[in-house]
Amino acid sequence: MSYNFDEIIPREGTDCVKYDLRSAFFKSKDVIPMWVADMDFRTPDFIMEAIKQRINHPILGYSILSDSFYQSIINWMKNRHRWEIKREWITISPGIVPALAFCLDAFTKPGDKIIVQTPVYHPFFLVPKDLGRQVVENPLKLEGNRYYFDFDDLERKIDNRTRILFLSNPHNPVGRVWTKDELERIGEICLKHNIIILSDEIHSDLIFKNHRHIPLASISESLAQITITAMSPSKTFNLAGMHTAELIIPNPKLLREYNLVINNLHLTSGNLLGNIALEAAYTYGANWLDQMMDYMQGNVDVIHSFIKENLPMIRAFELEGTYLLWLDFRNLNLKQSDLNELMIKKAKIGLNDGAMFGTGGVGFQRMNIACPQSILVKALNQLKEAIKPNEKLN
Repeated sequence: MSYNFDEIIPREGTDCVKYDLRSAFFKSKDVIPMWVADMDFRTPDFIMEAIKQRINHPILGYSILSDSFYQSIINWMKNRHRWEIKREWITISPGIVPALAFCLDAFTKPGDKIIVQTPVYHPFFLVPKDLGRQVVENPLKLEGNRYYFDFDDLERKIDNRTRILFLSNPHNPVGRVWTKDELERIGEICLKHNIIILSDEIHSDLIFKNHRHIPLASISESLAQITITAMSPSKTFNLAGMHTAELIIPNPKLLREYNLVINNLHLTSGNLLGNIALEAAYTYGANWLDQMMDYMQGNVDVIHSFIKENLPMIRAFELEGTYLLWLDFRNLNLKQSDLNELMIKKAKIGLNDGAMFGTGGVGFQRMNIACPQSILVKALNQLKEAIKPNEKLN
């Protein structure tokens, strides 16, 4: 079956964060929204059909996690990521961000230190701060046109209060897909210092050609024992509103401690329709995902070609994974507030302010390119027209 990713689907008036909160977030309802990390593509038909079939039953009562639910996750990990996991390693969460909080409750105490690698998905530092933990930044190094881990800085910042490292793999927002060598080095450091790694791999299915996602816990048994892998079909198949994620925890002690937290919160059954959507996604989603990533590659090509020809003062980083493009506007020599005003009031596109991702984000913007290409081109042309008066600053 061939899928149509050029279709424009109106989302206004559906209580949609991305569209219906534009006025609140940008003080304008006219911007093209390219901020919140969900797609403007239709949720796949095989998922919608599975949900409809369940809704046709007249009772939506308490439910369990079925054998086929677990098997769909096991099969997807094996077929998509070459990772053989066991059913008893799998547990759940209503999302990746709640999982961050649950893990902090399970494995840390107030005052303990959590390492984050900025610029990074902002809940990585907001959630620990909200729960009274100390955030320790281990900023990524920007060398040429690529970001890298700073291993020396990481080792210097670890002390006896350091408990967890939050890893973004693939990295949001810089788009890196970490290599096996890079992941092994991070793992070695954490093993040496008895640090748990919470590996957020929610973007793991969104990998571009010539790159491969490697689940951290799949590298070795020793790494599996200190790694909590957080995944979900929500980014891959446009299911964020289902609030359904899976965690894979091979270490039985860590699994027990995590499950104690969600048991105490009575969250062990998940979301009935979210569970059905997850199972359908992982059972039938391979062909749809391949087509969607081919389309996304087309969007990436359009962006790089457009910027090279029309906006050479902007740097667009190579997108190895995710559909979130990291853009460098520092050559415009604008204050961050002025850059945001340029985007919103002149270009009329709503991107994420790079400063929200922490150290290293000033002068940058994050663009969600998971949209029909016609919308992407319209946004790029509006950006081109808005930047023209600023070209003299380069």
